[in-house]
This record gives sequence, C-alpha cells and structure tokens, in this order.
Amino acid sequence: MIHALKYDGRRSLARPVAAMMRSRGADMIDCAGCAVPVPLHISRRRQRGFNQANDLARHLGLPIVDALTRTRATATQTGLPAARRRRNVRDAFAPTRVAYSLAGLTVVLIDDVSTTGATLDACARALKQAGVKEVRALTAARAVLRGV
Repeated sequence: MIHALKYDGRRSLARPVAAMMRSRGADMIDCAGCAVPVPLHISRRRQRGFNQANDLARHLGLPIVDALTRTRATATQTGLPAARRRRNVRDAFAPTRVAYSLAGLTVVLIDDVSTTGATLDACARALKQAGVKEVRALTAARAVLRGV
C-alpha cells in the first residue's frame, strides 16, 4: 500500500493507511499539539507531485503545521546502509518560521516509512532547535534491513 501511495500516486490510499496509523499510534497522537509532515525537497515534490507524509498527516485528526523545510536535495535513502543514511540527511532539514511558534509544545512528526530512523532524527533535531518541547514520531511502516 505504501509503495502504491508513494510511487504509483495512489493518493486515495492515504486515508486507510492513516486510519491504521491513528489506531495503532493513538498514544503518540494523544495530547499532541499538531502533526508535522516530513518535507520533501522542492525538486522531489515537483517530480512526485505530492508529499505522501502530508497526505497521511491530513487524515490523523491533528492540525498540520509545515514546521520544517528540506534545505537541500538528498539521495534517496532506499538501499543505503545506516551510516550513509545518517550522513545523507544530516543538516538536510531546518525549522521554518512557523516552527518557532511551536516552542514548548509536543508535536508528532509524520512519515511513511522508518528504516533506520535517520530522517526522523534529523527532523526532530531541527524541531528541537526551534524550541519544540517533545517530538514524537509516527510512521505508516517500519522497514527492517538485514545487516544494518
């Protein structure tokens, strides 16, 4: 389902996938101030036509805040080992102006898949830089790589 959503443009799948996220991640969503989707770089967004993390976030029942920007294009994380994934996204995200209005709040960072957590960690660091009190992460899937 995630592959079809992300790579085949089947955006209608965001609603049922988000419903599963809402159900399984209720403790992550509870008492959070907003959802922050992991951003795509503008070139990837233009190529894909949408941000799957944003589509998922729209169906979680929280206000969505575009609190992060991707400051540079990065190689796709698919196929990279853990250490390369961390280097690939290091300093690739920055807080937007609106992120500073979230200071002291708990936010839920939304992405489609977590493999090593490198992207989530890089995004959380940027949000903490803006003064966010707590960053929780909720993804639709967790991929397990052998030998990572």
